[in-house]
Amino acid sequence: MKVVIIEYNAGNIQSVRYALERIGIETILSNDHATILSADKIIFPGVGEASSAMKSLQQNNLHLLIPKLKQPVLGICVGMQLLCKYSEEHNTTCLGVFDEPVKKFEIDAMLKIPQVGWNTIYHLSSQLMRDVPEESYCYFVHSYYVPHNQYAIAITNYIQPYASAIHKNNFYGVQFHAEKSAQIGEKILKNFIAL
Repeated sequence: MKVVIIEYNAGNIQSVRYALERIGIETILSNDHATILSADKIIFPGVGEASSAMKSLQQNNLHLLIPKLKQPVLGICVGMQLLCKYSEEHNTTCLGVFDEPVKKFEIDAMLKIPQVGWNTIYHLSSQLMRDVPEESYCYFVHSYYVPHNQYAIAITNYIQPYASAIHKNNFYGVQFHAEKSAQIGEKILKNFIAL
């Protein structure tokens, strides 16, 4: 099994790598197109800001490669957001795999932005969420979100309900940090590897 983590200016690459090592999965870190195309599974991590992340992808023409991938791809946090069409964060055009916007949380007197910490996921579907209990807790850090949409395979409530995981064809995305979400995160990563 060849698992490639896409290497670009993403902040959580090493923690994703360690999380996969803990479940016995060796990974290759690469931005080489041939290496990525030869992978069985691809992890697309991301922490930080959407426009600079897109610029980093464009430097190696990864923005052209990623939407054409045929094997299972898992976007994590900003990686999930970049798989969408557009982000309100600095008016960024993203990869367009999912025809959905990424929006900034509205200011709320009761809740802080960014959302930082543990929150539940529910209305779970897709093989990615196999044997994950409803209302499981996952770890989130984000100021932007993908609205509830037809691709949602998990929902989370923060200020309003939104899509905390999405799935279309061979592309999957999770807004939470699976690599920091304890046993539930490990289970989701195992499910992805088993697809």
